[in-house]
Amino acid sequence: MSESNFVDYVKIYCRAGKGGAGSAHLRREKFIPKGGPDGGDGGNGGQIILRGNRQMWTLLHLRYRRHIFAGNGEPGGAQQSTGADGKSVIIDVPLGTIAKRDKTDEIIFEITTDGEEKILARGGRGGQGNTHFKSSVNQTPRYAQPGEPGVEDTFILELKILADVGLVGFPNAGKSTLLSVVSAAKPKIADYPFTTLKPNLGIVPFREGKSFVMADIPGIIEGAHEGKGLGIRFLRHIERNSMLLFVIPSDSRDIKEEYGILVNELKMYNPELLDKKRLLAISKSDLLDEELKKEIRMDLPDISRVFISSFTKEGIGALKDMIWKILNIS
Repeated sequence: MSESNFVDYVKIYCRAGKGGAGSAHLRREKFIPKGGPDGGDGGNGGQIILRGNRQMWTLLHLRYRRHIFAGNGEPGGAQQSTGADGKSVIIDVPLGTIAKRDKTDEIIFEITTDGEEKILARGGRGGQGNTHFKSSVNQTPRYAQPGEPGVEDTFILELKILADVGLVGFPNAGKSTLLSVVSAAKPKIADYPFTTLKPNLGIVPFREGKSFVMADIPGIIEGAHEGKGLGIRFLRHIERNSMLLFVIPSDSRDIKEEYGILVNELKMYNPELLDKKRLLAISKSDLLDEELKKEIRMDLPDISRVFISSFTKEGIGALKDMIWKILNIS
């Protein structure tokens, strides 16, 4: 996906529909000059609804659609006819979209399954017609309820990517290259920091037609949880991944130390991230001979690991096997 097409944060102003007014009509016919109340209820205002769509990966379609209005309910009529409900607006969003109130930053809900619908802004109820107010002491009420206003507010939609595997590592660790090798994704790849400015997703084929989704998260640097580098904006994408694949190049000064820094950044951002299953991939392993690999193994963190090379495809099959096994452990 083009970086310019990936949008994971939008602010939208929503106004749900107002409820229609109830009718205060009195029945008047040729031979019934004083027929009593027959006013109908007003229609309900339209809702603004978010709907999960697994085919979508971005909030781009909302970037320039900042004002969203639902239809108002129609007023009630004579002969107890109810006014039509206002037209609702349904907005398709990617799975992993969180809705918040702009003023308080309060999380309202999140969309996690395909086809799931949740009301972002509720329409006003239609007013009751005068038939509801008839009684033994007031047989001809000449009043009815007005319709209620709909919710009117500014909301934030924030996308946290849903993926099976999230790639975690420093800039230039080889994450984008790995994604391009194991999937059909074509992320931007270059030999300078922060090549990846937006998360990239790829579907990784496995045996017997099976597959899993891998997300390349922009590189983390020390202090990212405080907003340094690309910071918190991209750390949040890691929260929705089933497992974390740490990618550290074999030519790193100290693999164990780099792993510790990455784990600490995740912990400082959200300690719950440490509960996720983890796997370590040591990339650029084509630079190593067996003696060097043996030496490196002696000082690695206590975590399942695999040596890989996106250039020679070394270890790629074993990596996919390990990922599949971890994802399917109950």
